[in-house]
Amino acid sequence: GLVIDGRTLSIIFQGGLEEKFLELARHCRSVLCCRATPLQKSMVVKLLRRQLGVMTLSIGDGANDVSMIQAADVGIGISGQEGMQAVMASDFAISRFKHLKKLLLVHGHWCYARLAKMVIYFFYKNVCYVNLLFWYQFFCGFSGSTMVDYWQMIFFNLFFTSVPPLLFGVLDKDVSAETLLRLPELYKNGQ
Repeated sequence: GLVIDGRTLSIIFQGGLEEKFLELARHCRSVLCCRATPLQKSMVVKLLRRQLGVMTLSIGDGANDVSMIQAADVGIGISGQEGMQAVMASDFAISRFKHLKKLLLVHGHWCYARLAKMVIYFFYKNVCYVNLLFWYQFFCGFSGSTMVDYWQMIFFNLFFTSVPPLLFGVLDKDVSAETLLRLPELYKNGQ
């Protein structure tokens, strides 16, 4: 990891040393900014996203972290003593920093697995419906007549697009939370 302070960041951005900073950041798994201004924090996130093409995660607990959280791909706000501004601007909110591990390893894994299954499900649902329409056109001699009434089509889409996401969201847990916390390398398998 790379830990960098505000004074060093001002030297980097004013002195045109962004390329050297990027070379250093490329070899690190995380970059931690401390004692930096809100503008410097957001500039670091934007620079890393734009130049390295990586996915960024910003974590903050106060109003000075809002621009950094909004500049990142995923923003996490920690509700605490510094107010709720970071929580209001974030994608996810946690009450303490110690909950970050469970948010990333457990809920992140489950969300990724659920979304992957749901995308496949929606393709399958639409392929089935289009095949039905295709074969019906052979049956009716390509006359253009409708196969189902509009209310049946609305019911079909409502039933097959609302019930499965609810069931997947509530019931689908491919691996238990304890196992995911014990074996963090399982998070990489989903990617």
